[in-house]
Amino acid sequence: MKLTTRSEYALLALIHLARHEGDEYVPVAAIAEAQGVPHRFLEQLLLVLKRARLVKSQKGQRGGYRLARPPAKISLAEVIRLLDGALAPTESVSTYFYEPTPVERERRLLRVFQEIRDLVAAKLEKTTLADVR
Repeated sequence: MKLTTRSEYALLALIHLARHEGDEYVPVAAIAEAQGVPHRFLEQLLLVLKRARLVKSQKGQRGGYRLARPPAKISLAEVIRLLDGALAPTESVSTYFYEPTPVERERRLLRVFQEIRDLVAAKLEKTTLADVR
């Protein structure tokens, strides 16, 4: 697993929103400035997060974004899978994104990658936005 800029920026935006939890909507410009994320790129990411029902939006003068669920109910794994796909080091050991790969020819090597997948997935599933805000 290697995080892309998309998932890194999305995590930064979600953590910012987690810090402003409540009924308050946070403008895109405020998130972009606070987290050093390009405004236009952040707008695109927030639309993806909105379609995935991780954030809600409101238009107007008091508009912006907020989390759709409590921070303790959004795992890092959920966000990373949404934007980057598999958490596994190779698709042949991925639980959700399986694809055959040459590594499958060597069972012992495959087991090592499965163990890595399990460790990474367990940590990211267990860690929520509430844990890192």
